[in-house]
Amino acid sequence: MNLLTVENISKSYGELVLFSNISFGINKDQKIALIAKNGSGKTSILNIISGKDTSETGQVTTRRGIKISFLEQEPNLNPNFTIEETILSTDNEILKVIAQYEKAVLNPDDASQYQQAFEAMEQHNAWDFETQYKQILFKLQLTDLNAKVGTLSGGQKKRLALANALLNKPDLLILDEPTNHLDLEMIEWLEAYFSKENITLFMVTHDRYFLDRVCNEIIELDNNQLYSYKGNYTYFLREKEARSEREAVEQHKSKLLYKKELDWIRRQPKARTTKSKSRIDDFKEIKQKAHQRRKEHEVQLELNMERLGSKILELHNISKSYGDKPILEKFDYNFTKGDRIGIIGQNGTGKSTFLNIITQQEGIDGGKVVVGDTIKFGYYTQKGIRVKEGQKVIDVIREFGDYIPLKKGKQISAQQLLERFLFDRKKQYDFVEKLSGGERKRLYLCTVLIQNPNFLILDEPTNDLDIVTLNVLESFLLDFPGCLIVVSHDRYFMDKIVDHLFVFKGEGIIEDFPGNYSDYRAYESSKIAQEREIKSNAPNKSEKPSWKEKDNNRKLSYQEQKEHKQLEKDIQKLEEQKEELQNSFSNPDLTGEEIDQLSIDLKEISESIEKKTERWFELSSILEGQ
Repeated sequence: MNLLTVENISKSYGELVLFSNISFGINKDQKIALIAKNGSGKTSILNIISGKDTSETGQVTTRRGIKISFLEQEPNLNPNFTIEETILSTDNEILKVIAQYEKAVLNPDDASQYQQAFEAMEQHNAWDFETQYKQILFKLQLTDLNAKVGTLSGGQKKRLALANALLNKPDLLILDEPTNHLDLEMIEWLEAYFSKENITLFMVTHDRYFLDRVCNEIIELDNNQLYSYKGNYTYFLREKEARSEREAVEQHKSKLLYKKELDWIRRQPKARTTKSKSRIDDFKEIKQKAHQRRKEHEVQLELNMERLGSKILELHNISKSYGDKPILEKFDYNFTKGDRIGIIGQNGTGKSTFLNIITQQEGIDGGKVVVGDTIKFGYYTQKGIRVKEGQKVIDVIREFGDYIPLKKGKQISAQQLLERFLFDRKKQYDFVEKLSGGERKRLYLCTVLIQNPNFLILDEPTNDLDIVTLNVLESFLLDFPGCLIVVSHDRYFMDKIVDHLFVFKGEGIIEDFPGNYSDYRAYESSKIAQEREIKSNAPNKSEKPSWKEKDNNRKLSYQEQKEHKQLEKDIQKLEEQKEELQNSFSNPDLTGEEIDQLSIDLKEISESIEKKTERWFELSSILEGQ
C-alpha cells in the first residue's frame, strides 16, 4: 500500500541547485534510508515530504488519513513546558482517547458514550500509556520528568522529540539523523524497537550498523540521479560497487565512440543531410556522456608529522569530580606509539571531560598528567568551527598556512587539501555561513589536520558527516601513524579504526578493554550468559533440582535412548541448514523481503539448535553415569 509519492521535486538556493526533478515512493512497512553527500539536500528532501518546506517543481502526494511524524535535527519545543508536559501536550491520538474516556466517566448516565470510550481505550491500549512514555523516556535517559525544556541540552531536546515521535505511533515516521546524541546503549535499544514495531520509516542517517540492522531499502542520491537498492547497507555497498564498475565500462565505450564520431564530424562538408543532422544530435549526447566527471575523491595524505619521542602521554593516578559526582578515580595509563583508543560510555560519564584533561584545557583534583616534549595535539571538539561573517572556505584553511609538508620533501596546498576533503574549487570560494552542518564539520576537520598533529583526538567526529565523508576520514585514519583517541557512538567507525577501548562505566570507573566495539559486546554477552548459568546452577531448596544436579544413578529409558540418538541426527541436520542459510546471504539477487525472511529462519534454526543441544547434554549426563 502506497503511503506517499514524490514526483519531480526540485530545490535550489540562487545558483546552487541541490536537486531537480527527483521522484520516488514510500510504501507501507518499508524502512528506507536516503544516502547522499553533505550539501546534496537530504534535509531539504525530508522537509519537503514532511510538509515543512515546499518544492519548486512537482508535488508530494500523501494517502488520505495517514499520520506522519517528523524528527528534525533541531526540534522546536516549548521551553516553558516540562518534559512530561511536552509529552502530554502533543497531538497524540491516544491522548484524545484518554480525554474522551475521562469525559465519559464524569457523565455516568450516558451508557453508550461510556461504552464507546471504553472500547476506544481497549483498542488503542491506552490504559498503559503513562507506563509506555515513562519507559521510553527512561531508556533515553530523560528521568527528571519535571525538568523544563529550556534547561535541557541540545541532545536531550533531540531525545525528547524522538520519544514524542515514537509515542505518536505514526503510519510514516521521518527521521533526520536519529542516532545523533544517543549513546551506544540507546542506539541498540532503538534498533530493537524498530525491529519489533510495524512502522514505516524514511530516514537520513550516517550510522552504518543502524542502516544494516533496521533498513530494508536504500535510496542513493548521486549527481542528481536516484538509485534504489532493495536491501540493507551491506547489500547497497555490494550493488553500488557493481554499478560503478558498469558505469566505468560504459564511460570507456562512450569515449571510444566519441573519438570515432569526432573524426566523422571533422570530415563532413558544411551541407548536411537529414541523416547527418540526426547523427550530429546523437554526437552531442555521446559527448556529454564521455565527458561526465564524477566528483568522488579519496584522501591519501602522507603527512610528514613530527616524530613521536619515547615519552608520549602519561596519566598518573588522575582523579576528577564535579561536586559529589566522580568522573575519574586514580586512573593510570601510559600511551605508547601507535595507540588507537576508542572511548565509549553513556552520556554524562565524563568522556569529553577526560579529553579536556588530556589536552590540559581542564584541571584535575589529584594525580599528574605528563605530556612528552614532541607531542602536538590535534583536537576535534563537539563545538565545531567558529563562523566569521564574510569568511570564505579557503580563507579558513589559509589561516593555518598555505601549504602542508608531506613525506619525501613534497607538500600540499590549502586548495589541494580541501579538494581531497570533497570541496571542489568552486565550493572553496563559497561563504562558510552557506555551508550545511555536515560541510562545516568537514571543514573543521580540515583545520585540525592541516596543523599536522602527531596525537589526534576526535570527540564525536561522525556526527553530521555523510557516509562518503566517513569513508574518506576512515581511509585517512587507517594510514595515520600517530596516536589516536576517538569518542564516537558510530559502531562501524569504531570497529574499523580502533583496537583498544576505555569504557566509561560512571562513578569514576573506567574499564581498560583490549579490542574494538564488537569484541567488547561479544565479551559482555558472554559475561551475562556466564552469570546466568552460575545463577541457574546455584542450589535453591525452593526449586526442583536441575538435570545437572539429579541423581547419577538414574538410567535412561528405552525411549530416552532413542531420543538421545535422534537428537544427534537432528542437531547435525540443523547445523547443515544453518550453514546453507548463512551462505544464502551472499546471493546478490536477494530482495529486501527475502533477506528479512532468511534472518527470521536463521534465528528460528539457531534457537532450535540451542534447545536440542541442551536436551542432548541432559541425556548425555545421565548416560555417562550408567
